[in-house]
Amino acid sequence: MLIQLNPTGVLDLLSQLEVDLLEQSSASERYKLFRNCVLAVLNVGSHTDESSDIYDKYKDFDIRLVSRERGIKIELENPPETAFVDGEIITGIHEHIFSVIRDILFICQKYEKDLKEQKAITHMVFDMLRNAGALRVNSEPSMVVCWGGHSINEVEYKYTKQVGYELGLRGLNICTGCGPGAMKGPMKGATIGHAKQRNTNNRYLGLTEPSIIAAEPPNPIVNELVILPDIEKRLEAFIRTAHAIIIFPGGAGTAEELLYLLGILLHPDNTKQCLPVILTGPKESEAYFKELCEFVEMTLGKEALDKFEVIIDNPELVGQKLRSAMANVRDYRKSEGDAYYFNWTLKIDNDFQQPFAPTHENMASLDLHLDQPKQLLAANLRRAFSGIVAGNVKDEGVKAIKQNGPYILSGEPALMENMDTLLQAFVDQGRMKLPGSKYIPCYKIKA
Repeated sequence: MLIQLNPTGVLDLLSQLEVDLLEQSSASERYKLFRNCVLAVLNVGSHTDESSDIYDKYKDFDIRLVSRERGIKIELENPPETAFVDGEIITGIHEHIFSVIRDILFICQKYEKDLKEQKAITHMVFDMLRNAGALRVNSEPSMVVCWGGHSINEVEYKYTKQVGYELGLRGLNICTGCGPGAMKGPMKGATIGHAKQRNTNNRYLGLTEPSIIAAEPPNPIVNELVILPDIEKRLEAFIRTAHAIIIFPGGAGTAEELLYLLGILLHPDNTKQCLPVILTGPKESEAYFKELCEFVEMTLGKEALDKFEVIIDNPELVGQKLRSAMANVRDYRKSEGDAYYFNWTLKIDNDFQQPFAPTHENMASLDLHLDQPKQLLAANLRRAFSGIVAGNVKDEGVKAIKQNGPYILSGEPALMENMDTLLQAFVDQGRMKLPGSKYIPCYKIKA
């Protein structure tokens, strides 16, 4: 099966030099990454969080860029049949494929060298979002970032949809990690709220990165897709585009996101920041939030608890609070002379920006002790949870665990005991893998 596709979006008008650069990129070492990301996009709606399941099933899949005088076409060889209806590729998948080309081949070649300076990294995040059309200059604050697990139960999933519905009724837009579970639910609920209000400018922004996209392919509702180079730039993109953040129940990845956010909000330069944060779920998830809050208080202190609000089993209240908070966000940005579409004034230290490679050596050497600045502790805890995510679902991490055994995490006994308790709760509640999958921990905790 051989399919040719015409470009869409920013790639529908290219110079010959740009076409040449794209062809060179597709023949480079980046090709495997590019191919795997396209394959993930073609598997929208897949029910697996094992990247290898997709890669092994479609070993004969290939993609080529075909140069034309007026631009490029792409050629798909043996793509998944589920991406087509009556022989025609689904429009959303078609668009997402060219998002992959735009972000993996087109933009990333501008940033071949590792970036070290804070301003340079933030500029790259801004440049990628701008090039993707994700920054709307003449729009009022309305973007709600929703975090939460890909593996949540049916009660929690329905709750995320209900919250999304309340947000949609109030004209708020949704940004998530674009996968299943708590990333899909708010978008699905918001579509109904937007439809009832006859809102035709609805936005469902998905931010992902190459190492996670196959385990969490974009859900079918995402109508804007941006693929950031790594988890650190993805997280920065989330909080710089957010006007508010909702955190639903989740596992290690959700803990990573919360720790990243709190570590940044605890910076003295961010004291005045106006960024509403709400943790919410159904009454059945109340114990989950209690455990999470206890871990935050034990590690980062009561000051960290003041950076967010917990609302249990009240989607309407969540919608009301965030709708009214948009005026405060607007007033704050206006008073600071900051953009509504990108939070430039947010201070993000280098510890939260530099990519962390979750090798066994790096995981074992993490400084997991309470006697250090709260921001640095948050950064190290974030790295620990990021490594666990890699060992759970990211292809390279899963392979490393199979080859070398589980990661070893060690540190101050009280801290390690609390981390072990939290992680075991995630395991017991089925938050580490999709339902039906047997979970074998990719880590060992040592005091």
